[in-house]
Amino acid sequence: MEFNAQQIAGLLNGSVEGNPEVSVNNVSKIEEGLPGTLSFLANPKYTNYIYSTQASIVIVGKDFIPEQAINSTLIRVDDAYKAFATLLEVYNKLKSTKEGVEPGSYISLDAQLGDKVYVGSQAYIGNRCVIGTGAKIYPQVFIGDDVIIGEQTVLHPGVKIYAGCVIGANCIIHSGTVIGADGFGFAPQGENYNKVPQIGNVVIEDHVEIGSNSSIDRATLGSTYIRKGVKLDNLIQIAHNVEIGENTVIAAQTGVAGSTKIGKNCMIGGQVGIIGHLTIGNDVKIAAQSGIGSNLKDGEIVQGSPAFGIGEYRRSYVVFTKLPEMYKRVSELEKKWKESSS
Repeated sequence: MEFNAQQIAGLLNGSVEGNPEVSVNNVSKIEEGLPGTLSFLANPKYTNYIYSTQASIVIVGKDFIPEQAINSTLIRVDDAYKAFATLLEVYNKLKSTKEGVEPGSYISLDAQLGDKVYVGSQAYIGNRCVIGTGAKIYPQVFIGDDVIIGEQTVLHPGVKIYAGCVIGANCIIHSGTVIGADGFGFAPQGENYNKVPQIGNVVIEDHVEIGSNSSIDRATLGSTYIRKGVKLDNLIQIAHNVEIGENTVIAAQTGVAGSTKIGKNCMIGGQVGIIGHLTIGNDVKIAAQSGIGSNLKDGEIVQGSPAFGIGEYRRSYVVFTKLPEMYKRVSELEKKWKESSS
């Protein structure tokens, strides 16, 4: 697919500076730009590369002022990074135009498929499922009975959706992720543990993206909720009956234990551990590798394990780094005191 500078500028509401007819058919980093590719300049650290890049078109901000000649055609926009992200999204959608059912897939006779759905080879769609218009079900995806998949949602190869779960519209779930496996529910009985049946489901609302090899457990009763606009990284564990509020983002290797409620617009770093039955407020920020063992109020910013306020944590860390020096000084004072006492 080829696009010229004028077409791209029209898409981004930008202006062309250079040859409006120059065409590109791929994208590149500005430091690795080749003829026929499009790149962007958003970080000032990379400014020097704009004078040497071979990329045919470069997206720049309207406030960019060149200090020497530039060979590339420029497209000036309000925000170069956002414009480039928009362009990548359009490009990705143009590439993902598959439709129809490939041989080797299984679709239950009573499943309902909307228009322009794609079902890849070796995918399985169970009884009474509803697949929305334009959804993409890639090879080796398993969709259990009574599952609902919203419009334009994409399930990448190897995703498993257990029975009764609901996935909203315009979601993306990456390879290896499991939605609706049993929650970790066991009741001690003598020397053994009896399994507590997990009969709820998982409800994922619209515009959610979940990275690869993550697991979201079904509720014991009711639903585990991933609300609208949530973004989850790879290798994340969400336990039964958890609720994650709208537009919250969580980085890789984080685990959230059962029945914890996380508010809206939170930012949670990688390798965070959150115990069960907590309430995390809205707009909370949790630094990477923190351990959360108590409720957090709206707007709190915490770090550490156990976590506490980030300002106090940073002050404490300064003291912590000086402990060897302080220990040495105390030991010397202790030695002098003993000598003076003898």
